[in-house]
Amino acid sequence: MSAVREQLPDGRYGRSADERADRKLKIVGAALGALFLGLMGWFGWYYVVDNKISAEMIKFDVVSDSEVQVHLEVRKDTGVTGVCTLRSRSEDGAEVGRKDVRLEAAAGRVDRVYAIRTTAKATSAELVGCTAQ
Repeated sequence: MSAVREQLPDGRYGRSADERADRKLKIVGAALGALFLGLMGWFGWYYVVDNKISAEMIKFDVVSDSEVQVHLEVRKDTGVTGVCTLRSRSEDGAEVGRKDVRLEAAAGRVDRVYAIRTTAKATSAELVGCTAQ
């Protein structure tokens, strides 16, 4: 005689170990997701509210083998001073010029063209970043 195993009905005697593990994973995932969203919200708030200077490079012109002109637009809180760093690169990607621009105007918006002296012919210019002081 062979032994016949009876199969118990599904769901009748509580949850299986797999269902309990799935539920725990869902709870942990939801908690980690909420924590991630909270951190992203905090970083976004910090960036938008506490950022006293924001700048954008409008365009650049390679004037000669030794100069690039950069049109920079800066928005800042009135009365805040700061520094923006501009950089120019050659065709092979090497840095050929760098300039720190002081923003000491009392106005909240500065729209100006700055000249960067270069050691070789530049093919690009970029705004590295701005910091309030």
